[in-house]
Amino acid sequence: LFLDEIGDMPLTLQSRLLRVLAEGEVMPVGASEPRRVRLRVISASHRHLPSLVATGSFREDLFYRLNTATLALPPLRERGDFGRLVARLLARRAGEAPPPVPTAAALARLAAHRWPGNVRELDNALAFAAALCEHGTIDVADLPELFHRPAEAVEAPPSGDATTLEAVLAACGGNVSEAARRLGVDRTTIHRRLRRRRARSA
Repeated sequence: LFLDEIGDMPLTLQSRLLRVLAEGEVMPVGASEPRRVRLRVISASHRHLPSLVATGSFREDLFYRLNTATLALPPLRERGDFGRLVARLLARRAGEAPPPVPTAAALARLAAHRWPGNVRELDNALAFAAALCEHGTIDVADLPELFHRPAEAVEAPPSGDATTLEAVLAACGGNVSEAARRLGVDRTTIHRRLRRRRARSA
């Protein structure tokens, strides 16, 4: 059973959930007797549950009942694979067709956003841009109005920026020649930057 945003669950429902987990029984609607169930629960929350426990907003006994293993996922703005994620979302929406590729300036605007709506918000922004863009290239003008800030507000990364290079290569299926064409550089430049990145990560 997956329970999303469990940190927002009212205390009355927390008590009922705790009873289900402790006793292994539920009372179906309209039934006169409880039914035995075997549950494995996965829960998620954007809130810090220990802090909620400390303030009395979340039951301590329920927290320890659920807290078997914890996996912390960073918010979108802190992920190091933003360019690859953009390319993957665009490719998924494009289906069999070649996905559009964001320009360096457009990618910079996207990367600078705080993304309070996380991946859902990014996916919607890319869907909007993909519907408006022409010739397979997403520019700043194709992004939702929220991203139409003065050009000097966000500095566009150079075409050799790791995030941009990853996004373009992923969108081109690893085709260096096509990536070079879209970035406006030659294939030798792409290969040199890839070697430099591999050397830094070694």
